[in-house]
Amino acid sequence: QGKVSSYKMALLLYAMPIATGIVILPAITAKHAERNLWISPIVASLVGFLLVFVAYRLGKLYPGKTVMEYSIDIAGRIPGKALGFVFLFFYLHLGGIVVRQYGEFIVGNFFLKTPMVVVMGITVFACAIAIRSGLEVLGRCSQSFIVLLVLLVAAVTALLLPNMKPKNLLPILEYGMMPVIRGAVSPMDWFSSFFALAFLFPFLGDKDKGMKWGMISVFAVMLTMVVTNLAALFLFGEITADLTYPTMVAVRQVSLAGFIEHIEAIVMSIWILGAFIQICMHFYVIVLGTAQWLGLNAYRPLVYPLGF
Repeated sequence: QGKVSSYKMALLLYAMPIATGIVILPAITAKHAERNLWISPIVASLVGFLLVFVAYRLGKLYPGKTVMEYSIDIAGRIPGKALGFVFLFFYLHLGGIVVRQYGEFIVGNFFLKTPMVVVMGITVFACAIAIRSGLEVLGRCSQSFIVLLVLLVAAVTALLLPNMKPKNLLPILEYGMMPVIRGAVSPMDWFSSFFALAFLFPFLGDKDKGMKWGMISVFAVMLTMVVTNLAALFLFGEITADLTYPTMVAVRQVSLAGFIEHIEAIVMSIWILGAFIQICMHFYVIVLGTAQWLGLNAYRPLVYPLGF
């Protein structure tokens, strides 16, 4: 029954791919695209733009319904239910991957002796509390947290400018577009999360602005990925592909006048807020979709079982 503005929806959609994307994606993209890793997110963003357009048009054709409900109208009851199950399995699997990536990053960089299940369990429990509080709470969290995450990316990039070597960018497209396209396959997975608009559209207070803010969100994700990939390339050159978390290695190089150093704890605290929204959004889509698939009047009874 909750309502959010299209602007807050855009922030929620922005968080879904970006929190883990800025940490992991540069190394994955560099394995295929090498020096052209910054072009791959631009190619991959076409998937995001297309999914936002499709989700918006379907939302306008079937007002007040999510993809779980109008799948039955379009395909019939049994095929529609089967398609809905595919959506649910996809987001459950994707949500599990996100939680696992989060746990590996936290344990691998900071809490080396803490069991990963503890880190993941505490985070999912916190997300479950937020989801039970309603979509408006998630919208307000995104308004606070995502702004901090964007400022963090901008500030770290600015502080690292003296260490960057733009010559690492050259030569551009030395082996043509095929390596770029291969490098774009992984970012396409991240951009596929924008189909969550099909679950959120009925809850927008200003539906007419849904596509505009959805497109802005896709562009913002693409721009953030381009900036982080370029920063990694300028700093590390060809060895970017050999680093598991290039962004964290870059953060540890920040040094301003010998005074501002070792800021990775601050970076981590802000990044966790972004990851919190990312996990919450996948979690919310799974819980909402499951409730509608089962024909329940409320999703809250499913939050803790599906969180487990």
